[in-house]
Amino acid sequence: MIKVHHLNNSRSQRILWLLEELGVPYEIVKYQRDAVTNLAPPELKKIHPLGKSPVVTDGDQVMAESGAIIELLTKKYGKGKLSPAEGTPAYDKYIEWLHFAEGSAMLPLMLALYTSRLGDAAAPLAPRITSEIANHLSYMNNSIEKGGYLLGKEFSAADIQNSFTLEAAKVRGFLADYPNLLDLVDRLHARPAYKKALEKGGAYAFA
Repeated sequence: MIKVHHLNNSRSQRILWLLEELGVPYEIVKYQRDAVTNLAPPELKKIHPLGKSPVVTDGDQVMAESGAIIELLTKKYGKGKLSPAEGTPAYDKYIEWLHFAEGSAMLPLMLALYTSRLGDAAAPLAPRITSEIANHLSYMNNSIEKGGYLLGKEFSAADIQNSFTLEAAKVRGFLADYPNLLDLVDRLHARPAYKKALEKGGAYAFA
């Protein structure tokens, strides 16, 4: 059976959600962040050398990196769900969105989080970080029509992958000027599979 090594308040929540959408049985192995450092516990290094989450085991296969996990699990178990057919322009765009989340969008959000702890020392970096966040969020907002998703009318695993980016941006107040993204977050959170994954994975806080 698939095992999701799930760290609280982490990207691994997306994998639980994906599996709920696919209707694939899985087991959750839970880990808690250190109350002082907020870091993952050392036990995760026994599963994967990086000691991060998500990590998924499927038989002898060990998978890390959210985008790769989503792509591999969707190919193996999706049966045509949550991704366009390979070899189509829609599939190419789908792969682009899968990699966009961690390859582009999350970096300035993480920089904003880390530099916020530096106080005035971070002031020289703030304009560039803010402009990059706006650049990525504008791109996403303009790619979505009212009531639609990243690939148009069809919900896909690309929306699951990018949900963490949107949730992290929303909690820090960056989505106020992007109505399409605010609407998308609300609709994603309303999905039954999202709610079920949240119940299984535990409380999910970004603050």
